[in-house]
Amino acid sequence: MGIGHQANWATSRGGQPIALYHSANLLWQKNTRPLVMIGGVHGDEPEGVTLAKATLEWLKSNTEKVKVPWILIPCLNPDGFAKNQRTNAGGVDLNRNYPAKSWTPDAKEPRYSPGPHPGSEPEVQAMVKLIAELQPRLIIHCHSWNPCIVVTGEPARKDGERLAKACGYPIQETIGYDTPGSLSQYGWFDKKIPIICIEEQEGTDLEKVWPHFAPAIEQIFSDPGMRT
Repeated sequence: MGIGHQANWATSRGGQPIALYHSANLLWQKNTRPLVMIGGVHGDEPEGVTLAKATLEWLKSNTEKVKVPWILIPCLNPDGFAKNQRTNAGGVDLNRNYPAKSWTPDAKEPRYSPGPHPGSEPEVQAMVKLIAELQPRLIIHCHSWNPCIVVTGEPARKDGERLAKACGYPIQETIGYDTPGSLSQYGWFDKKIPIICIEEQEGTDLEKVWPHFAPAIEQIFSDPGMRT
């Protein structure tokens, strides 16, 4: 199974290209229901970008082990990542901007700004289109804060348990507070796409990020039984 690459899959609010990688010859086939992994949703969480990029390198080096169709976006928010800020170039928290039924214009702090309306941001629009076209069987997005594995939707539990076992972090059903307009809200509650949010320890040594999760990620991508 080879690797495909779209260097300009989408464009950020600030005009930067957003790259997407995928398992070759599987991405655009009907009913493949790929596994999707995303890093860099929040630009001030380099641990998530590190994990996504390390996963990509493993996928490149182990094509013969990979048994599921997949898509990987190393950094969804290149504007924020370049400035080490949570929001994109428009000051919007991408994980509050999804057009979920739960979306609200209210935000307790500017860093959680949901945007002027649901799905206003090009980064989120690109994700919404991808979800609609490909109906992923699972989306994993990589963050950092208090370490935990958040599983939204029972179909994600098996892979969530794999991740929790590998890293030793607790598995839970919520992050501990409301996240209106988030990917988890939109993906599972609106579209029935199960979501896993990996929360690495904020500020951890970046060299330790991949080893924390590698055994589970290798299992997830190598398990033919998870293909639908």
